[in-house]
Amino acid sequence: MKIVFTAQGNEWSSSMDARFGRSEMFVSFDENTNELKIITNNETQEMEHGAGLQTSKKVLDLNPDVIITGNGAGEKALKVLKTSGVKMYIGAGDMTLKEAYEAFKNNKLQLQY
Repeated sequence: MKIVFTAQGNEWSSSMDARFGRSEMFVSFDENTNELKIITNNETQEMEHGAGLQTSKKVLDLNPDVIITGNGAGEKALKVLKTSGVKMYIGAGDMTLKEAYEAFKNNKLQLQY
């Protein structure tokens, strides 16, 4: 399973980013290989509109099975994400990446869709 986290850093001890569309970066974790991959999201920081849509496309290019974030995606981004079959879990905004991963594994996060 491949999981993408919205993140403020590139290590398991890094804080989650509660935002989806304007998340600083993404950390992709492949459970099969235990590989962490870092993807920056700098281009959305200055956008006035459309950050969620652009971020959705960028995340889907990573082919995740699951997305974990804090507050979830906005309405327009959700329309794109829902068509992909990827599941999004929310409620991890105040956690580290490791805590969010453990919360997901223990069914402690809320399914946004």
